Amino acid sequence: MSLERELYKRANNKCELCGSEEHLKIHTLLPQKDEALNKSLVACKTCVDQIENPDTTDANHWRCLNDSMWSEHEAVKVAAWRMLSRLRAEGWPQDLLDMMYLEDDVLEFAKATGEGEPDPEQLIHRDVNGVVLQHGDSVVLIKDLKVKGSSMVAKQGTAVRNIRLDRENEKYIEGKVGPTLTVIITDFVKKL
Repeated sequence: MSLERELYKRANNKCELCGSEEHLKIHTLLPQKDEALNKSLVACKTCVDQIENPDTTDANHWRCLNDSMWSEHEAVKVAAWRMLSRLRAEGWPQDLLDMMYLEDDVLEFAKATGEGEPDPEQLIHRDVNGVVLQHGDSVVLIKDLKVKGSSMVAKQGTAVRNIRLDRENEKYIEGKVGPTLTVIITDFVKKL
């Protein structure tokens, strides 16, 4: 039996990641060059496009990994681990990663592309206690702050919801204090 037929039979003619039955093809996991049963899987065009182009990743599409991460096939588990690692900042993928178990050699292969490794160029925003802040988090002011350009004073204990992170400085976040969108220095906030 050819490798292609064996893979499609194993996958039951469905994407092994999301279950789609349309636009299927064989995807070989990097850094593997040649198709191999334990390093390849059947995936739909949507999954392959998002695996190969991180900029096109739709986090909600990958909620399907809640099921496929439990596959008995090594290639499916590796692909699931890599995508969950890429999306870990979303919150829910980290919970799935915490439940997932890979043998040492499989985990080593999963890490071979550098997926899941922290980006040394990435800015990490931390509150006054050193807790990592994420886009969309809520924080509370730990002291009264004068808002530049106005006569307003943001009082200690004011909650700032749904913050945004500054892409160029890890000390700055944006959020609404009252009706005003303002930049806040992370040294004066505590994550809720």
